[in-house]
Amino acid sequence: MKVDEANGVSAKAQAAPEGKPERGKAVKLVDRVFDQLQERIRSGNYPPDSRLPGEHELASMLGVSRPIVRDALARLRDQGIVYARQGAGTFVSAHGSPTTQLSYSPVKTIADIQRCYEFRLTIEPAAAYFAAKRRDETAIQKIAAALADLRDATSHQLHRTDADFTFHRAVTEAANNHYYTASMDALKAHIAVGMHLHGLSLLGPRQGLEQVYEEHNKIYLAIVEGRAEDARALMKAHLEGSQSRLFEGRALDLSM
Repeated sequence: MKVDEANGVSAKAQAAPEGKPERGKAVKLVDRVFDQLQERIRSGNYPPDSRLPGEHELASMLGVSRPIVRDALARLRDQGIVYARQGAGTFVSAHGSPTTQLSYSPVKTIADIQRCYEFRLTIEPAAAYFAAKRRDETAIQKIAAALADLRDATSHQLHRTDADFTFHRAVTEAANNHYYTASMDALKAHIAVGMHLHGLSLLGPRQGLEQVYEEHNKIYLAIVEGRAEDARALMKAHLEGSQSRLFEGRALDLSM
């Protein structure tokens, strides 16, 4: 039996009438397509609320029949990873990950906000470093779009927590490492608390919003220009500056 080396699907299976693949092979193919689509969602190739390619396109892309794709999509829907819109297609859910997704205990105290900053300082500078090395045009456009929203908000003396988070997540996505994006997604609600309080600390007569916008802009330029070490240093300085502004330079003693 001839085998397509690119995807491991037999010529017989490819040529079989749609809807009538052999039972055992069909189950294995559904598993493979499910895993491939889930990984693409996890890695950010299909971000939250984005539309997946149609069944015909996915079947062609993955080298399987449409019924196989249909069954894999049904499983993704059952697990809450994707959802269907009548007449519009299949979309990635807001969380875009399985029910076993990474999660953290909710923020309950000021100390938890400090802990969140400490953790972000261990992952986001590294993500910015790899983003500068691995970014592509799509990744750059996503970062630029979030930066434009920050620029617009700053011009109106506003701080948009959603645009701020989108910028940081777009940077981690550009690193092409799903461990970074999964961590950011799990931290979204936690980061939002710190960002909201930080945003409040920027409002007033001082040019705090302009400074923070410039910090984001410098990170963006370092990534666009492929300056990996600068991107890492700038992200670290930005997060440390945000933490310092929020806590007014006074870190809590978290000793056991």
